[in-house]
Amino acid sequence: MTQATIGVDISKDHLDVHCLPDGASRRFDNTPCGHRALLKWLKPKAAIARVVFEATGRYHRAFEQAAADAALPLCKVNPRQARRFAEATGKLAKTDKADAAMLARMGLALQPETRPAPGRALNELRELHIARQALIKDRTAAKNREKSLTIALLKRQNAQRLKDIERQLAALDIEIRTRLEADPALAARFKILTSIPGVADLTAYALLIGMPELGELDGKQAASLAGLAPVARQSGSWTGRSFIRGGRASVRQALYMPALVAARFNPDLKAKYDQLIAASKPAKVAITAIMRKLLVLANALLKAGRKWTPEPA
Repeated sequence: MTQATIGVDISKDHLDVHCLPDGASRRFDNTPCGHRALLKWLKPKAAIARVVFEATGRYHRAFEQAAADAALPLCKVNPRQARRFAEATGKLAKTDKADAAMLARMGLALQPETRPAPGRALNELRELHIARQALIKDRTAAKNREKSLTIALLKRQNAQRLKDIERQLAALDIEIRTRLEADPALAARFKILTSIPGVADLTAYALLIGMPELGELDGKQAASLAGLAPVARQSGSWTGRSFIRGGRASVRQALYMPALVAARFNPDLKAKYDQLIAASKPAKVAITAIMRKLLVLANALLKAGRKWTPEPA
C-alpha cells in the first residue's frame, strides 16, 4: 500500500492541508472543531508515513497535540529549512496553500525523521518556563533603568516593580517544581539531570523543556540538535575553520554557566579544558567543547536511566 505524506501549513486561523501522492488539499479552521474535521478527512486515506508541519509557536501546539492523540507520525520542521527547500525547488510563491504542498513534497523527498510530540505536561511546563524567561528580561531591564533614575516617584515605582517580579518568579518556580514532581517520568529525568555536577535546577528545567528528545538520541545527534556540533568547511584543497551554528539557543544558554563551573571543578572536564587551552584553542572554543560533553553525558545518562556517579579512582 502506498503511504501518504501530509503537509500542513499552520496559521493563526487556518490549517491548509495537502496530501501526496493523490494531490488532495483542504482548508480547516485552526480550532478544536477544525482539528477533528481534519483528522476525520485523513482517516480514510492510505497509511500515513508522516505529517509535516512547521514550528509556529503557540499556533501549532493544539494541532500537534490533537494529531499526537490520534497517533499520527509527526514531523516538525524548521521554517528556515522549509523555505530553503522551496527555493531550491524553484517555488518562489508563498501562499498558505502553496506552503502546504511544499511541506508535503519536502516530506516525500527528504523523508525527515518523525518524533513523538511533547505531552501536555511538558507543553504546560514550557509555557511556564517562557513566562519565567520573560520575567528575567524584565528584571534585567528594571535593574538597568534603576541606575539612571533621579525622580523619587520613578525610583519607588521601579523598586515596586522589582519586588513584584521577584514575587512572580518565586511563584513560577514553585509551580514549575510542583508540576514537574507530579509527573513521575519527568521527575525521574529531572533527578538524573541534577545528579550531574554543575547542573542545578534551572539548567535541568531548560534541558527537559528545551530538548525533550534527550535520552532518545545518540551523542552526535544530541550535539547537532543543540547546535554544539562543529560544522566542517572544506572545498578542494581549502579547509576553513569549523564553527557551530543553528540548533537550540535556549539549550546552549542553559549549558554555558554549568560548563564554566565544570571547567574549574570537575576533574575530567577541567583536564579536557586545560588540554584545549594548552593546544592554543580560544577559551570560547574550549567552553563550547565542555558544553557539548555535558550535553552528551546528560543524553547518555537519560538513555541508560541512571544517575551520575563518580568514576572510581
